[in-house]
Amino acid sequence: MGKKGIRYAAKVDLEKDAATQPQLHNRWHPDIPFAGTIKNEEVVKIQCVDWTGGQIGNNDSADDVRDIDLSRIHYLTGPFEIETAEPGDVLVVEIQDVQPLQDEPWGFTGIFSKENGGGFLDEIFPKPWVMSKWRL
Repeated sequence: MGKKGIRYAAKVDLEKDAATQPQLHNRWHPDIPFAGTIKNEEVVKIQCVDWTGGQIGNNDSADDVRDIDLSRIHYLTGPFEIETAEPGDVLVVEIQDVQPLQDEPWGFTGIFSKENGGGFLDEIFPKPWVMSKWRL
């Protein structure tokens, strides 16, 4: 690691729309260009956006959850080229730590009713959606 610390393999810009950032995508496809290269056994930092691509604001409004555009969700950071890896190789990835972005230390969770796209627990909570938010 040296004196510089851990290198960022990818960073995100929370001021920009997720769909305009080349290191982010929301559909896997083999034609997506690499976001960067990672060396074998290298420890790197990779920044990610939330699953909505930043559609939930730090504004205490449940309307953000209600109004999510479900055609613009499930953003991923990557893909990454791994030095010496070949198609078909099995890679071992160890996630050592998960943290909020330093300038955005907050999070959210939501339960979506079937009328709003459904999801986890929609059989138990079939009607209104619920949102809670926390600061870390």
